[in-house]
Amino acid sequence: MLKKILSALTLSFIAFGACASPTAPKEGADYQVLPTSQPTDSGAKVEVIEFFAYWCPHCHTFDPMLSAWVKKQGDNIVFKRVHVPYNERLAPQQKLYYTLESLGLADQFQAKVLKALHEERQDFTRDEVVFDWAAKNGIDRAKFIDTYRSFGVAGKLRRAGAMMESYKVEYWPLIVVDGRWQASPSLTGQANKDLDTEAKQQQATLQVLDALVAKAKAAKK
Repeated sequence: MLKKILSALTLSFIAFGACASPTAPKEGADYQVLPTSQPTDSGAKVEVIEFFAYWCPHCHTFDPMLSAWVKKQGDNIVFKRVHVPYNERLAPQQKLYYTLESLGLADQFQAKVLKALHEERQDFTRDEVVFDWAAKNGIDRAKFIDTYRSFGVAGKLRRAGAMMESYKVEYWPLIVVDGRWQASPSLTGQANKDLDTEAKQQQATLQVLDALVAKAKAAKK
């Protein structure tokens, strides 16, 4: 009789565990599959690309969570950012990002630029304002301006536009995993109506990214 009771309890715990475990992200709901897979150069690691814009308020609130997630992933992934183009008025912000990237300073200044725009209300719509801000933050002004106006940065701007086309980017922040799958807080929120705050949608998106990275790593073995 005792064995039967223990057996029943074991089965109950197994069933409870199955119910309690998070459901796997659903294709077409929690994430989208790109119609054409894009090439990656990350080797055994999984490539993760964030399409974002400095001026985007949703990118601003998502950045601390995403940055912490990237740090937690460690050597599992190769993380890249693509600053999307939008219009001429906001072009200095895109140039700012690619100038920082060219100088090897993009990660170091990511949070600072977002804070300057969204909390300190800096007006990064004119080149001179961007130059002044860079100099005030310890970046060599002449070197920054030369890089900002270089053919290298112009090439990065063209590539960002081409990547938006290839990766079917229509809104941001948008994350692409392994050149195959799109995920975003917006998409997660549409798929799960109980996620009634942006913070919940962002946190749920990180869980989707966990699953997609694991899926991509398994495919590479």
